[in-house]
Amino acid sequence: MPTEISADLINQWVGQHLWPLFRLASFMMVIPFVGTQLVPARVRLGLALIITILVVPMIPPVPQVDAFSADGVIITLQQILIGVGMGFALTALFQLFVVAGQMIAMQMGLGFASMVDPANGVNVPVLAQIYTITITLLYLAMNGHLVAFEVFIESFRTLPIGLEGLGQTGVWELAHRISWMFAAAVLLALPAVTAVFIVNISFGVMTRAAPQMNIFALGFPIGLIFGLFAIWVLHANFLPHFEQYTRETFDFMRNLQGQP
Repeated sequence: MPTEISADLINQWVGQHLWPLFRLASFMMVIPFVGTQLVPARVRLGLALIITILVVPMIPPVPQVDAFSADGVIITLQQILIGVGMGFALTALFQLFVVAGQMIAMQMGLGFASMVDPANGVNVPVLAQIYTITITLLYLAMNGHLVAFEVFIESFRTLPIGLEGLGQTGVWELAHRISWMFAAAVLLALPAVTAVFIVNISFGVMTRAAPQMNIFALGFPIGLIFGLFAIWVLHANFLPHFEQYTRETFDFMRNLQGQP
């Protein structure tokens, strides 16, 4: 016998596809590379629709709530919050290296050498842009985008669709992720900043010993050369740092809880 199509069944179908779509679309609008201005919004929306159709059979059953009721609106807002929150955690991984590049560039005297970042549409130092290109290539070469979507699909089991949503604990964890980003950026930039700082201290001692020496004409190019040398040395250990921070980010996304 053919199945009767009732209003409750239609609401169930709508909720089963609409709420995962909101979570996935909000995630793809925020994450690096895919969520930047380099990818048109129509392409992102199309990918979100295709992935939603593939993911819906694998996720737990959604609540039997009318998608257009007050509870349905709350669930929709919760899905958007979860998607944006997980996308923010992944964006913090990329912005970590941008902040580290800005710290090193300011210490070297390259803060004035800036260029427009095509992904975000803002001016960033050239060194930060070099770091961004490097980690983007590493991220794609290591299939980080596939791991990110795998971790995101796991969130439908760890953070099931419902009225509870992310919760106060998860929101505070996301807020504290900002401090993790700055702390990791300082640790990444500390060797180069310390090396350039020692060079500046040595030039200060030389200026006191020989006041007639023009410190501005001599100190800037030498400090710049030492800074570039420090960056060249740090690039040898760039991959282990990126791998460690990426693992910490994916573990954070997996352990993001929705308990109040």
